[in-house]
Amino acid sequence: MQVTGFTFIRNAILYDYPVVESIRSILSLCDEFVVAVGKSDDNTRELIASMNSPRIKIIDTVWDESLKEGGAVLAKETNKALDAISPESTWAFYIQADEVIHEQYLERLMLDMERYKNDLAVEGLLLNYLHFYGSYDYTGDSRRWYRKEVRIIRNDRHIRSYRDAQGFRKNGKPLIVQPVKATIYHYGWVKPPEFQQAKQQYFNRLWHDEKWIAEHIASGKTFDYSRIDTLAKFTGTHPAVMKDRIEKKNWHFSFDPSKKRFSPVKMVLHFIEQKTGWRPGEYRNYRIM
Repeated sequence: MQVTGFTFIRNAILYDYPVVESIRSILSLCDEFVVAVGKSDDNTRELIASMNSPRIKIIDTVWDESLKEGGAVLAKETNKALDAISPESTWAFYIQADEVIHEQYLERLMLDMERYKNDLAVEGLLLNYLHFYGSYDYTGDSRRWYRKEVRIIRNDRHIRSYRDAQGFRKNGKPLIVQPVKATIYHYGWVKPPEFQQAKQQYFNRLWHDEKWIAEHIASGKTFDYSRIDTLAKFTGTHPAVMKDRIEKKNWHFSFDPSKKRFSPVKMVLHFIEQKTGWRPGEYRNYRIM
């Protein structure tokens, strides 16, 4: 069994993406790792090359920013990386540039890939998510955060990235997947406030025009993390590859988890989910076997 990791990235330094930590977190599982590096306004390519791993394969790309409908450019860049992986690989492990796997899950993930490698009915493996927000001490626990997503897919040329690269589909249909007991740590909402603000202004341009940006993205030089509905206190440990980045954190954010900023309807839905684990009306871009 061979495994290829793959991701895409652009302007990692400019917008403070933990892409090096992301790649390192699963590199030991991978026989190769394909990184589609978009033409950047910083030294992103040099950053990836400085990892100096013979497993890492860089492909240079140029983003088509005219593909604004649904963030389609992100799926296109994902597919460029996917198309460059070795045909010898059984599995393709997708990890975005702000996602990290804790080392406690690596052995289990390898066993899961081994377990299902010959079961061709399994088109992907479904991982859990923790979404960190504001700092490394809080995670999102409302309906606005997706709870699971497909991140390991069979090396099948009919499987393509879907919409804005959140998930995948095969011949236009959701993948048939097996859930696994591993969690993606998503750090996209943990950045110095000035980097987060710059990212919001930049990233939303992949979906929207300047008029929408002016109407929906707050002006100013720093992002206001306080405008959030609810958070939970994180009491676990972070992946070891994140240690240096966490120690260098230079801003303060705190939140009272007892505060809930919901409409009455959302409050009821939140209560149901917290008590039962069931999320009414949850969107699922996959089919569980």
